Amino acid sequence: METTSRVGAQGAPLPPSASTAEGVPAARRTVDGYLRAPFPWYGLDEAFTGPRWLMQVGMAADGTVQHGSTGHGEEPPIRPVTDDAQEKESFVVVVTVASSPVRRSSDGTGVLEATSVSSAALLAGSGLLSSTWPAQLDHSLRDDWLDQQTEAAFELADDLSGPAWSALSLPVDGVARPFHYRETEFGWVLAGVGGDGVLLGAYGRGISAYGLGFSVIKDISAYAHD
Repeated sequence: METTSRVGAQGAPLPPSASTAEGVPAARRTVDGYLRAPFPWYGLDEAFTGPRWLMQVGMAADGTVQHGSTGHGEEPPIRPVTDDAQEKESFVVVVTVASSPVRRSSDGTGVLEATSVSSAALLAGSGLLSSTWPAQLDHSLRDDWLDQQTEAAFELADDLSGPAWSALSLPVDGVARPFHYRETEFGWVLAGVGGDGVLLGAYGRGISAYGLGFSVIKDISAYAHD
């Protein structure tokens, strides 16, 4: 599969909402990493008028920014309170992934896999899981549950032509583009190709994917909040 590896030091993609063991968001709310990216960031277009916020970027071992996420709507809590509260959440996260061919690792000892639409689908799928894990699970069970569900998301991302996915056309910078779309009990996930050499993924709940539009973020610092 032409996705970036799920494990390893060479830029392994993390769930866009990954957090530290103490429940503090990892590398969030700082614009520095976003500004280092050699590609443009995408978010929802101007038709969306709700809150916008930064999440995190994923970097290779050499510090090259490979992907990152921007949030829209109500930011999900690090720890869910109740399932009923989760059902009322309304948010969309847009994942931007640099489109890269197969390439040598920074230390010259190996090869990094190409990124593809499946890469965006995997990051979006794992991000949705991290944001919506069942409230009734305690932390001793959460890791096992997340591992199992992420493995399922990986398999689904590897089969974009399979029955779990349907076709959805959405505007990117005003031009209609095809996306792969699937719904889950936790929300929805989509993935496709953006402009300017990037791949796009997105996930959300409480806000329908139908009718959304994506566009280049002109000023990423506008997403940063103290």
